[in-house]
Amino acid sequence: MKTIKEYNSAEHALQYLARADRIAHRTAGEAVVLELVPRTVRRILDLGAGDGRLLALLKIDRPEALGVATDLSPTMLDAARARFAGDATAQVIEHDLDAPLSALGEAGSFDAVVSCFAIHHCSHARKRVLYAEAFALLEPGGVFYNLEHVASPTAELHEAFFAAIGMTLADEDRSNQLLDVETQLTWLREIGFAQVDCFWKWRELAVFGGVKPS
Repeated sequence: MKTIKEYNSAEHALQYLARADRIAHRTAGEAVVLELVPRTVRRILDLGAGDGRLLALLKIDRPEALGVATDLSPTMLDAARARFAGDATAQVIEHDLDAPLSALGEAGSFDAVVSCFAIHHCSHARKRVLYAEAFALLEPGGVFYNLEHVASPTAELHEAFFAAIGMTLADEDRSNQLLDVETQLTWLREIGFAQVDCFWKWRELAVFGGVKPS
């Protein structure tokens, strides 16, 4: 099985960037994240930010917010740095999602932590720990929202998802470690998040998250 480290390869990263804009219903999911993140946030952390697309969208209506984009792939990091070139309010940091978020060092605390199609590459055990680390980084009242590739409840529905996006199971990224939404919502509640919900879902794409109590 491939792992998240596969995205360290320029070839793999460029293949992802080439098809990212064509992911079915992606913009619908992004629109929900943009709606959920308050426009008053001052600091945003984007985990596994890729080329910085989601953070850039968030900053359109929150231009004064300070944004931190993290990724592991040199190709993705270069693309994010190019996107935010000249923007003093955006910082791009190399970070492995398998490493503790405390490794971000002086990045500080945040009003919003977001992620888009990244955390599903982590092991299930790491996912849960990562959500707890995100909770710890949030200011009281801060929000966490994840636009994610999640597991279907049956093999038939999994195959139907790939057919719906014009692909077959042979095209599936072998670094995927998909998990159902319900389990992840339960984890968020156990960690301490409030207002936890799945706010949008289309087949295996979902937006879920919650709020750190004030």
